[in-house]
Amino acid sequence: MLVSELERQMGIETYATSGAGTGGVIRAAVEDFIVEEVLVDGSKATITQIPTAKPPLGASPEPRGFLLCKLVKRNWDTFIALKNLAHALEVEPAQIQIAGIKDAKAITAQYITIKGITAEQAANVQVKDVELQPVGYFREQLCPFYLLGNNFKINITHITQPAPEVKEKTAQIAQEIADVGGIPNFYGHQRFGTTRAITHQVGRAMVQGSLEDAAMVFFANPTPHEHPNSRRARTQLQETRDFVGALQNFPVQLRFERGMLRYLVEHEGDFVGAFRSLPLKLRMLFVQAWQSYLFNRFLSARINAGFPFCRAEVGEYVVNVERSGLPMTKTGKTVTDTNHTEINRQIDAGKMRVALPIFGSRQRLSGGKIGELQQQILEQEGVETQGFSVPDLPEINCKGELRAAVCPVYDFAAGAASADSEGQVWVPLEFRLLRGAYATVLLREIMKPQDLIAAGF
Repeated sequence: MLVSELERQMGIETYATSGAGTGGVIRAAVEDFIVEEVLVDGSKATITQIPTAKPPLGASPEPRGFLLCKLVKRNWDTFIALKNLAHALEVEPAQIQIAGIKDAKAITAQYITIKGITAEQAANVQVKDVELQPVGYFREQLCPFYLLGNNFKINITHITQPAPEVKEKTAQIAQEIADVGGIPNFYGHQRFGTTRAITHQVGRAMVQGSLEDAAMVFFANPTPHEHPNSRRARTQLQETRDFVGALQNFPVQLRFERGMLRYLVEHEGDFVGAFRSLPLKLRMLFVQAWQSYLFNRFLSARINAGFPFCRAEVGEYVVNVERSGLPMTKTGKTVTDTNHTEINRQIDAGKMRVALPIFGSRQRLSGGKIGELQQQILEQEGVETQGFSVPDLPEINCKGELRAAVCPVYDFAAGAASADSEGQVWVPLEFRLLRGAYATVLLREIMKPQDLIAAGF
């Protein structure tokens, strides 16, 4: 099954399933993509205001520590929504913390903590297409540790195949996914950007030691899929390297680029300071996206070489699995000739999973045959096995860690495929994924899209 060129640019080079896809479009309307966050205690942030039996994470009505709120946003990038919320509340962006980033073109519900405000202030704040509902006070700020995963309700629309075929293909691919133990745990499309997949290339230039090159990739690599005004402004900067002119020409919606350009106009040549004008999480995302690209290539190579998800090879890593299903990525161990049989028994029992390295300054490659594949990829990409860091921005250095090779899919359900008023078929899907997994990775297996942009990815 052919993979689109855009996905290959993200390191996603293969499918785990062989069934022909349904085709179709996701996110034709923002209501077609709904994400509801689930915390480790089972609390779910719902889009609608459904009363909960108990407060999330044992939140207290007594003022203490941090205000815990439910945030519902519609068609907002997470970082921009939080920035606007901080401005409306008159707090620093760092005072607002989240457990996980949510999709931009979607309706999403999640929990956040805010330091230094009251429940009354939160209840009265007004930001376009953002709803903030205080639910109590929590002893500390939220972080990814508290996130279990996300529930998804997604409509695939504009399918041109007959409804019976759509039903059959969806069921076949779902069965294939169940048979192999889940979906490949690729980093999904939004990790890199789809209309402009350059986030990992910015990170690559950072790690290679040139913040100026990284900034130019961020500013000035136009793609045919973005707005003509943005494309024109990027092309002009690419040709002139005139930051003063670029600040005048860049559209106002390119907020992060404009912020960096404004800094460079005032502090000529200070690319360190320019990147530090961005939120820390965004700065970190550049290097993490480069790591994600390498991980995707590692996983693609493992799949293409014919190694199954549910069997560990001598030399590679495995991780333990919590009762919740979350992989314990800090518990990695190496498969050896002596423990090979027992580890595979544990994998069969659901107590362990195969893991691959997220390459960084302190994370070694796998060993054995799998490690040889990874070494070849690093050589192809010109990556040094030592010195994976950004010396000028040490706060975004990434040591690396392990990531499970497969992610289970929970509570998958496909509704009846139906024809809309124009005679095109649509099908509703519901499922739950663990934190760190991407719904689009499951959707690509079902749809097999060749034009990611047209398909809504």
